[in-house]
Amino acid sequence: MVQNPPEGYARVIPYLLYEDAGAAIDFLCKAFGFEEKLRMDGPDGSIMHAEVAIGGDGVVMLATAPTEIHGRPVPPGLARETLTAVYVDDVDATFARAAEAGAEVLEEPADQFYGDRTCRFRDPEGHEWNFMTHVKDVDPEDMQPPS
Repeated sequence: MVQNPPEGYARVIPYLLYEDAGAAIDFLCKAFGFEEKLRMDGPDGSIMHAEVAIGGDGVVMLATAPTEIHGRPVPPGLARETLTAVYVDDVDATFARAAEAGAEVLEEPADQFYGDRTCRFRDPEGHEWNFMTHVKDVDPEDMQPPS
């Protein structure tokens, strides 16, 4: 019997569009520690589908943004209003690697009231990335944002 979703894939997977998906893959691997899992080139040489993974079970799908859909032009930058959240083993190490690789720092590592230590970046094409390490279990009734 076919497994749905396939082994190693979550039910919900971020799918990001980039002007230059090849450069994005290089950046995501260098800055954030992803590994390229799959790349399918389109007839024009652009990347029509690719997948990068982190930690063995975290997959992000991406492609070169189309210039038109159903014969209508796609405005540049339209798909860049995203935030992708990724759990990593060491958020501080991820922060150091990403900052060194030139990711735009939006938030430095900090402990959050809900039990995660987080940091946030913007990649060269404007997608935002939130990296998290769960450091403390907090009961939902105790999760109160600071005032």
